[in-house]
Amino acid sequence: MTSDHVVVNVAWPYANGPRHIGHVAGFGVPSDVFARFKRMRGDKVLMVSGTDEHGTPLLVQADKEGVTVRELADRYNRQIVGDLAGLGLTYDMFTRTTTRNHYAVVQELFKGLYANGYMIKETTQGAISPSTGRTLPDRYIEGTCPLCGADGARGDQCDNCGNQLDPVDLINPVSKINGETPEFIETEHFLLDLPAVKKALESWLRTREDWRPNVLKFSLNLLEDMRPRTMTRDIDWGIPIPVEGWQDNNAKKLYVWFDAVIGYLSSSIEWAHRTGNPEAWKDFWQNPEAKHYYFQGKDNITFHSQIWPAELLGYAGKGAKGGTTHAYGELNLPTEIVSSEYLTMSGSKFSSSKGVVIYVKDFLKEFGPDALRYFIAVAGPENNDTDFTWDEFVRRINNELANGWGNLVNRTVSMAHKNFGEVPAPAALTEEDKAILDLAHKAFEEAGQHLEHSRFKQAIGAAMHVVGEANAYIAAMEPWKLAKDDSQRERLATVLWTALQVVSDCNVMLTPFLPFTAQKVHETLGRTGVWAAQPEIREVTDNIPVELVGVNLPPEGHSYPIITGDYTAQQATWSRVDVEPGTPLSKPKPLVAKLDPELGETGPEWAPVS
Repeated sequence: MTSDHVVVNVAWPYANGPRHIGHVAGFGVPSDVFARFKRMRGDKVLMVSGTDEHGTPLLVQADKEGVTVRELADRYNRQIVGDLAGLGLTYDMFTRTTTRNHYAVVQELFKGLYANGYMIKETTQGAISPSTGRTLPDRYIEGTCPLCGADGARGDQCDNCGNQLDPVDLINPVSKINGETPEFIETEHFLLDLPAVKKALESWLRTREDWRPNVLKFSLNLLEDMRPRTMTRDIDWGIPIPVEGWQDNNAKKLYVWFDAVIGYLSSSIEWAHRTGNPEAWKDFWQNPEAKHYYFQGKDNITFHSQIWPAELLGYAGKGAKGGTTHAYGELNLPTEIVSSEYLTMSGSKFSSSKGVVIYVKDFLKEFGPDALRYFIAVAGPENNDTDFTWDEFVRRINNELANGWGNLVNRTVSMAHKNFGEVPAPAALTEEDKAILDLAHKAFEEAGQHLEHSRFKQAIGAAMHVVGEANAYIAAMEPWKLAKDDSQRERLATVLWTALQVVSDCNVMLTPFLPFTAQKVHETLGRTGVWAAQPEIREVTDNIPVELVGVNLPPEGHSYPIITGDYTAQQATWSRVDVEPGTPLSKPKPLVAKLDPELGETGPEWAPVS
C-alpha cells in the first residue's frame, strides 16, 4: 500500500486558561485518534496546532491581573501544552501564534492577497467599548439576529440561521465582556473580498461530497450572503499590517481569526525548520496528492470552510480578479472539515467564565488519560451535543472498559501464565476458534473504514464488539475446567492461544483510542519496545530567521514549550500481530481500575454534582 502525506490540522485553542474536557472532546481526542490511526496505516502524518494568543480577551484579562499581555499568554500557553501532552495528543508541532515565524508567514499571506487584489480598503463601522475606548471583537458582541430574529446571535454570524453578520446589524447589541451597549465609529480597515472568490469557493465546495452533511450544508449556505469581511482591527495586540503607512501604526493590527487559520501553515513551516529540513513542509502543502483534515467545533466551521479556503484561493490568484502565485506557491485546500458538536454538562455548554467546567488537569490526575479518551470516543459529541454526567462516566468505565476490556486481558493472560508460563502452542482449531479469530480479523477492515471517515464511535464500537464476543468465547470454552483435566491440555492450549490472539487484535484496534493502555497490553503479552509512542514537551527558542515589518514584534530569543515527538519508531501497525508460542508471560497487573459507584452520584470533590 502506498503511503499518503496527511496533514491533521487541529483547531487552535485560545490561550485563556487551562483546557476543560469540553475543549478536548471537540478538537483534541478525535484528531489524535485519527492521526494515530493514519500513522499505523503507514501514512506520513503531520499533526499541527498551537495556542491562539491574539485578540481582545487576552488584553482584558491582562488588565484585570495587572500583568503584560505577553506574560499572560506565556502562562496560559504552558498550561495548555501540559494539558494536551498529558492527554497523549501526538502533535508533530504544537506551537503558538506569538512567534516570529508565525508573524512572518501571516504577513506573507496578507501581502500576497493584497498584491492580487483580494484585500480591499474600506471605511467601516467599528464597535468600541464606551468605558475603555477599545475595539470590541465581532464575536464579543451579541444581540438579536436581524435576519431570523434569534437571540444570542454574534457580531460575526448567527448560529441559528448560519448567516454572516456585522455587529452594527445586530438588534440591541451588547458587549459580552461587560454588558455595555457598544458605540459604533467610522474606521478604515482592510477587508477580504469574499465575493471575488465566491465562484471558486462554490466550485470547490461542490466537490466535497463526502463531508459530514451538516458541515457541507452549513458551508454552502454561507455562500448565499457573502460580503467582504474585515481582516484588520483597531487594537494594539496582534500582527502588524504589512502595508506602507499601516505597518508602524500600533493601533491597527490583523484580525485574530485571519492569523489563527494561517497557523496551520506556519506551524508546518516551524516543524520543518526544527527537524533540520526547512523545505519539508512543501511535501504536505504543495503536493496535490497530500490530504488535509481539519478538526474543530461546530462554531468554527465558517473559518475553515469559507475564510481559510478564500485566503488560500486569493493568495494563489484563483478568484475573479486573477493574480499570481507568491513565495509559498499554490497551497492545498482542505480535504475534509471534521466538525464536532458540543460536550455539555447538565445541558450547559462547557464554559470557564460561567463556572461550568471540568479541567483536563484535574481529570488526568485522578483518572488518567485513557479513561477520558475512552469516554469521548464512545459517548462524545461526534454528531450531536452530548451531556457529560459522572453517572454515565462511571458506568462506561466500569461496565465497558474494566469489566469488558480489562477483564478480557487479565483473565486470558492470567490463565496462560498460570498453566503454561508462556504463550502456548495451539493444536487443531475448532469451528468456534476459527469463528472468533475470523470475527477479529474482519473487524480490522470494518473499524478501519470507520476511522478513515472519522466515524469514531462506530470504529471503537466495532473493536469493543469483538471484546464482548471474546469474553463470550472464553465463557463458552470454560478453560478453567479444561485446566483440571490433563487429557484436555492440548485443547486448553488452543483455547488460550486463540484468546491471546484476539486480545492482541483488539489491542491493535483500540490503540488509537487508548494508547497508554495499549502499551501496557503490549507488555502484558510479553512484548518489548515502544508500541504506542507518546508526545514530549520540548523547550525551544524563537530563533528561526525571518523578515518582519512593523512595531511591537515578538522578541528574538524568547523561549517557549512545544509539543512534538518521534512517532516513526513505534511498532504499532494496523494489522494482525501474530502471538508467538513460547513467548514468556508474567502474572498481569490489573489493567483498568474500577471506579467507586458512589462517584456517579456525588462527582469528585473538584467537580461535585450540584
